[in-house]
Amino acid sequence: MWPEVHHHHLASEAPERLRPTQMSVGLVEVARKRREWAALGRKQRRETLQQQVFPAVLGPGQRFHIIDHHHLGLALIEEGVGQVWIALQDDLSWLESEVFWRTMEFRAWAHPFDAQGRRRDYSDMPRRLTDLGDDPYRSLAGDVHKAGGYAKSAAPFAEFLWADFLRARVSGRMVRREPRRAVREGVTLAKSTAARYLPGWSGKQP
Repeated sequence: MWPEVHHHHLASEAPERLRPTQMSVGLVEVARKRREWAALGRKQRRETLQQQVFPAVLGPGQRFHIIDHHHLGLALIEEGVGQVWIALQDDLSWLESEVFWRTMEFRAWAHPFDAQGRRRDYSDMPRRLTDLGDDPYRSLAGDVHKAGGYAKSAAPFAEFLWADFLRARVSGRMVRREPRRAVREGVTLAKSTAARYLPGWSGKQP
């Protein structure tokens, strides 16, 4: 669950100005969200934007750093959406950059790991959603969840934990060339006892 916060109000911002708090997304999932958006009528789009809120923290430079919905945010940029609603979780804009990112990670509001699952310096964090790298295993983790491999979890960045689990067990060649087979393999692995430490695991106890 997200930590308890003390500041909470709505603001409007252009999605291309939002700062990410992770280093990668699954572009397959971004493409799926673009298709879902494209299928909506004008009224449905307006209602969706009124209801969809991006939780964010105000950081150095008075910029909003979103702590969820990175895939949707990137999809909306690519679809030309001009404004989205922000729910401010906290104002940490007065902190120096290094302290800001250390605090964000401590609160589970930042995930400084790149598209290969490697830990990176805070200075390497992308400055725009359009700078996010593509992690195919993050896409695979999302597809495995949708296929019933594991349950939805409120734990921050849970899908990245699943991505790293699958990264070590499903070949990149299979992910690229046989995505459906990769999902089937991923579901089997997700149900195994080897995955029982992960959030949302729904296999059988040994």
